[in-house]
Amino acid sequence: MLIQKMPWAGIRIETGDTTILIDPITRILDEFGGAREPMYPLGSFGKADAVLITHLHEDHFDPVAIIEAYGAAIPVYLPAGMEHAARAVGLTNATGVTVGSSIEVGRDVKVTALPSVDGLGNIQVAWAVEGAGRRVIHCGDTLWHGYWWNIAHNYGPFDAAFLPVNGAVLELPGMIPSGQPICLTPEQAVAAATVLDAATLIPIHYGTMNDPPVYNETPDIATRLTVASGGKVNVRMIRTKETITL
Repeated sequence: MLIQKMPWAGIRIETGDTTILIDPITRILDEFGGAREPMYPLGSFGKADAVLITHLHEDHFDPVAIIEAYGAAIPVYLPAGMEHAARAVGLTNATGVTVGSSIEVGRDVKVTALPSVDGLGNIQVAWAVEGAGRRVIHCGDTLWHGYWWNIAHNYGPFDAAFLPVNGAVLELPGMIPSGQPICLTPEQAVAAATVLDAATLIPIHYGTMNDPPVYNETPDIATRLTVASGGKVNVRMIRTKETITL
């Protein structure tokens, strides 16, 4: 299983003849300060047989870029109930998947929608991808929740867990500030990877945007991941376009 990091939370997974993208995007909105890392056309990452979307926030769902690179008919899988919104923006082959349900992509890749909790209360899933004897999980921009143990018991262990680490705190217009992170902090990501029995934690969802006071990324992410892991969790930080083989 070949893994390639895409910008922000995006991941490209290549298993045999099948390639899956999860949360691929090509832009960060100006209201969040724009992107602090290079963005690339999706086509520059090569072919894709299917796209998985964890949720419909604009920093995880870029339908225009998907259509430009792969056409409107590429299979797109989203949380159940979100397929109508995807079709409304031109993705003609969008399928909603309920939590706990699995689908086959290509000849020998199984994808399962698993529980995840969105920091703004929107519908979100995590995706488990299995192929070539490997199993990984991508958790979107989840915050800490109590499903980790259930996921580990029923679907683990995992060769890699792609987990958000930037512990972002939002102060959006019209919303009462909570001061609480809407996605995992570095310490919480290490704890989640531990519970999930993940051989490797690959951080996502960091470094691309930070626009105080609206969007506040937590500081010292790399150092805190190292300290929290204590040498007991293998943390592998990879740059955009870098690849690793599981």
